[in-house]
Amino acid sequence: MNQNKYAIASAIDGNDIKKLRKQLKLTQKEFAMLANVSEKTVAAWEIKNNEIKGIISSLVKILSENPQIVKDLEIPNLEVPLRLWYMFKNEVCSVIDIDERHKEVKVYNYVKDDIFKAFGVIETPSYDQYINFIVSRCFPKERADMKLILNDLNLPFYDPFLIIEKTEGRMAEDDFWIKIERKK
Repeated sequence: MNQNKYAIASAIDGNDIKKLRKQLKLTQKEFAMLANVSEKTVAAWEIKNNEIKGIISSLVKILSENPQIVKDLEIPNLEVPLRLWYMFKNEVCSVIDIDERHKEVKVYNYVKDDIFKAFGVIETPSYDQYINFIVSRCFPKERADMKLILNDLNLPFYDPFLIIEKTEGRMAEDDFWIKIERKK
């Protein structure tokens, strides 16, 4: 017998997936988003009586024993006019909700390493710290060719937020970027 090095079943069945999904109080669509698969895949898994192999076995084991992970990864509904998604490659590092009218900032971090968090060790940044963060994701205002860059971006003047909208806050030799979402 080939012994597995890890205490994870090599295969599960549809009932295991359905039981976990119900335990987590998720719809098939929500579970599909969590597992990074289509809703049709989840539906097919749940009716399958034979073995299901692959990464889903590990995910079911981990989530069964640590259901709080789902809440830890959940993105709250957008309740303010503006949300920034601070990304590293394709991973969500921080979600920043901003109410510019009231100058309020709320941050949700989805990574443990401070270096990947939008504000590092600061869990509750001030509005001024948010502005400094935006400025830090732009080229310097003092840059010699600033007017040429603004012209290339089709911007009439230096405004860090407008620059972020055009560049996604991307910097040279840096895999961090910002996605902007506005409340509809």
